[in-house]
Amino acid sequence: MLDDRDRRLLALLQENAEMSVNDMAETVALSVSACWRRIKRLGDEGYIRRRVAVLDRRKMNVPTTIFVLIRTSDHSTEWTDRFRRAVADIPEITETYRLTGNIDYLLKIVLPDVEHWDTIYKRLVTRLNFFDVSSYISMEEMKATGVIPTSYI
Repeated sequence: MLDDRDRRLLALLQENAEMSVNDMAETVALSVSACWRRIKRLGDEGYIRRRVAVLDRRKMNVPTTIFVLIRTSDHSTEWTDRFRRAVADIPEITETYRLTGNIDYLLKIVLPDVEHWDTIYKRLVTRLNFFDVSSYISMEEMKATGVIPTSYI
């Protein structure tokens, strides 16, 4: 069972994973060793999957975001496995979701420019058959924190 200190530590790590254990311990009113043990336990128990650096997309030359909605008429395990492999092989596809409703999959793709979308599109359609592919260019990123709420655990 997690307590308020555990939840606060998880929130702090999401805000800045480089924050020192000393600073986190002070913020949550724990000794440094107790704080370190809690963070280690949270990792061992799977609450912390990994620590990553969040890169500046403009400096990485991928400022364009395109959302792609995919419909397929083939819902077999074989098709789904091929689809998983196809999206895994394309680094520009940063997120993929299987949906309910009349759209089967949602992709988030980051690119240098809109013209590059055609290259990605061709890589997908040469590997799989789709019923429908619709793309939507993001005009503005309004919220993208990557932070998940810690109050539900």
